[in-house]
Amino acid sequence: GFKKDTKITRAVLDEYPKSQWWLFASPNDKLMAEIEAMRKQYDESKKGLEQRFLDKVEKLQRGDELPPGVMKMVKVFVAVKRKIQPGDKMAGRHGNKGVVSKIVPIEDMPFLEDGTHADIVLNPLGVPSRMNVGQILETHLGWACAGLGKRIAQTVDAYLS
Repeated sequence: GFKKDTKITRAVLDEYPKSQWWLFASPNDKLMAEIEAMRKQYDESKKGLEQRFLDKVEKLQRGDELPPGVMKMVKVFVAVKRKIQPGDKMAGRHGNKGVVSKIVPIEDMPFLEDGTHADIVLNPLGVPSRMNVGQILETHLGWACAGLGKRIAQTVDAYLS
């Protein structure tokens, strides 16, 4: 031990193992309360770290019941396709989203001069003001591809007949 009223310095602490540092006492009750609180926090942190370490060691020793050569197994759940109904939420690739309000037969949908019907009708007040460049480009690309597809189909039909 050491004498009463000895000042505790780094040199004094180095003479004792760290496990005995908590045994030092002080006549100051407030200081002793702080030291005790630090000791509790240290013990809890140490216990938590040891538990995490033991959990990882146990997991490595236990291993997974995987076939030889397989390091990790990932399970993927595929969404089930189902018919849309009013109230379903739909979203595009560009951050646009909305709720299905009504489903009508194809005969009631608007159509073009050649009889091609529309797949979906959007509220005209909510679309143009909120469209971004990606949506506008995709819309025009869709129109161009549809027209190109019709021209190719006409060419193939003319060639076959």
